[in-house]
Amino acid sequence: MNPLNHPDFDLLQQVVQVVQSAAQAVLARFSADARPRDRNDIGNMIAANDTISRDILRPALSAACATARWDDDEAGAGALPPGAWWVTDPVEGAINHIHGLPDWGVTATLVRDNLPVLTAVHLPLSGDTYTALRGGGAWLNSTRLHVSGKTELNAAMVGTGQAVPNEGSAVYQRMGQSVTAMLEAALVVRVSVPATLQLVQVAAGRQDLFWQYSQVRSGLVAGALLVAEAGGSVTDLDGTPWHLGSSDFLASAPALMAPAVSILAGKDTR
Repeated sequence: MNPLNHPDFDLLQQVVQVVQSAAQAVLARFSADARPRDRNDIGNMIAANDTISRDILRPALSAACATARWDDDEAGAGALPPGAWWVTDPVEGAINHIHGLPDWGVTATLVRDNLPVLTAVHLPLSGDTYTALRGGGAWLNSTRLHVSGKTELNAAMVGTGQAVPNEGSAVYQRMGQSVTAMLEAALVVRVSVPATLQLVQVAAGRQDLFWQYSQVRSGLVAGALLVAEAGGSVTDLDGTPWHLGSSDFLASAPALMAPAVSILAGKDTR
């Protein structure tokens, strides 16, 4: 479908303006010299930035689509009740922002009946805006996105990361085992946060695959839609289609999904 003819095209343009505005407000607080002192300092700095961004996002997005409810649980997981919901991350990569690192942005995704239908991700330090419409494609600014065409995992750049701090030893053990397995199977393994900034690279074909144990809605819905609309596979780690109730996540170039599932399940037979 031509995105100009998509029924949500005009709404997406409003969302783009809103996330760009929120990101500029947070950018005004960014310093490459930022150095938080301790956990208390980290929490206070993140909360202050989130408040500034959310105070722009919530009223503007609620006005843009008055029928959509607001997902208040930024760290929430699992399915949402039926209907339309705004799922946002007011500062995706907030931990990077407050440490003077550039890998952060602002995201907003409209979810209808647990399907992400439109999303906008703005990265103010690069000036890039990633957008997607369900059935209308994925875009970086005005350029259509396509996932990687790689067919061999041993040529792939892959990545993973934490969903949130303090996930627990069971998750850490699975992550560690998966990184070791992928170090043996793939070309290069990245371990970083946030998920969205790896997923936009998968959608753009610069990175070939991303997986994550556990999940946070606000960290996955934007990237899931971007990758799917760029022609990628978005599944659970058992290869079945991903949904908001899934307990894990895999986004990849289509030809890499099956071998990645085998590697991550410990079933590789090479």
